[in-house]
Amino acid sequence: MENVIVYTSSNCPHCRQVKGYLADKGIQYEERNIETNDDFAQQVWDMGLRAVPVTVIGEHKIVGMNTTQFNRALNPEA
Repeated sequence: MENVIVYTSSNCPHCRQVKGYLADKGIQYEERNIETNDDFAQQVWDMGLRAVPVTVIGEHKIVGMNTTQFNRALNPEA
């Protein structure tokens, strides 16, 4: 399983959805809150993105809550 990183912000409803989805699937992830760490915010900007949630799974960068993209990234053989 690839490392999973979720970039979030406080009070973000879509961020809560992503974290809940991953937790329901039993997938461990590292949360990086862009409001509490400027380096995390810069990492999102360096990806060319300006909003969260951003979930990074290997080479996949998923913006928002997109179950199709999550399933593709988490089950590459499927």
